Amino acid sequence: MKNKHVIRPVLFYFSLERSGCQSITFIDCHLAHSLSQGRQFCRRQNDKYGLLIKVAYKVSKVLIGCLSFNPQMKKKKLPLFIVKWLSYEYWPFWLFFTPLVPWWIYLAIRARSFTYFTAANPGIEHGGVFGESKIDILKKIDAKYLPKTLFFNKLTPCENVTQELKNIQLEFPIIVKPNVGERGNEVEKVESVAALDRYIKRSKEDFIIQEYVSYDIELGVLYYRFPDSDETGITSIVVKEFLTVTGDGKSTISELMEYDDRARLQLESMTKRLGAGMNEVIPEGEKRNLEPIGNHCRGTKFLSAMHLLNDQLVEVFDDVASEIDGFYFGRFDLKVKSVEDLYKGENIKILELNGVTSEPAHIYDPSYSLFRAYKEIAQNMTMMYRVSKANIKQGVKVTPVFEMARLIKTHFGREKNETVNQSMTI
Repeated sequence: MKNKHVIRPVLFYFSLERSGCQSITFIDCHLAHSLSQGRQFCRRQNDKYGLLIKVAYKVSKVLIGCLSFNPQMKKKKLPLFIVKWLSYEYWPFWLFFTPLVPWWIYLAIRARSFTYFTAANPGIEHGGVFGESKIDILKKIDAKYLPKTLFFNKLTPCENVTQELKNIQLEFPIIVKPNVGERGNEVEKVESVAALDRYIKRSKEDFIIQEYVSYDIELGVLYYRFPDSDETGITSIVVKEFLTVTGDGKSTISELMEYDDRARLQLESMTKRLGAGMNEVIPEGEKRNLEPIGNHCRGTKFLSAMHLLNDQLVEVFDDVASEIDGFYFGRFDLKVKSVEDLYKGENIKILELNGVTSEPAHIYDPSYSLFRAYKEIAQNMTMMYRVSKANIKQGVKVTPVFEMARLIKTHFGREKNETVNQSMTI
């Protein structure tokens, strides 16, 4: 092959990656040698291949940077765009779910409706696809499972909000979130009246304020039940590992975040949030939680907790769901004091209940393969189809296709605006 000298650095890199080689100096020397050969070869080629070879040469130079060894970090660093593409949890929504469209079409044909899934939860608007009101859903849940919660119109002055907080003896820190939203967008832990005032002034949506629950364990539990039988179950349990760094007594927060790919992806947003605080040196051995919001888009690691599943746990959620009118399929996002309390149904605080677009979030466990993730999503889609079909037989109406198209257009238009607003206001 004529251009073997040019592609050799790339092939050499991946072969060493697969073998787990850690001799970075050895890698750099061979890459540099291959690059030198590639550069000489490029000069000898005509214009037909010159541009392609030059591009390959530039890419190979980037790889040398990726393989630069930092003794403190003890690992190779890849560019962030490569980190994202190597892990499907960072893929765009449309890209990740496109391969599952044929399965959705198959289920839609069986259901004789392309919007069959909107019948899964007749007590939630459109079954909880997009745009459902969080407060309307929370009101359906037994108060003993909820943190202190208040709802406010977007035009409510901060003075009125703080007075309501005093009335129910709700102290800072608090969690503030939009009444309509998903994937952790605009959800914040607010520490003071001044920070609350800033949030309210930039917010363009009605919002919810919740008591900050300090329990260490945060879970997502995807539950289903049938309207015409006693069949119930849980298809997903995820435990959330928050974005943290551990101090070494020498490195700043910014430097500590450079040690981990997941943390590196949050460097820009964290710098905007903490500012000069990123230069703080954390004492050796101290763990610092950098992101209190449990969403993988904000650095939280999702780990499968399917080992917790047993009949006792299903019975707990049978009790919780039995009081929720018109709910048959969705994910409880909650905090609990301990696993023992979880099985007893005690000290559980439900932060949100999501409808049919709930993902079986345990599939984002880094140990999962893409194939396994798709397999479990397909199984989850099938269960949702079965629940929806049972409700349709009970007389539940589905959302018309044209109405669903309008809803999707409105939702993604709002999501785009939220992204722009975040970039302008943070």
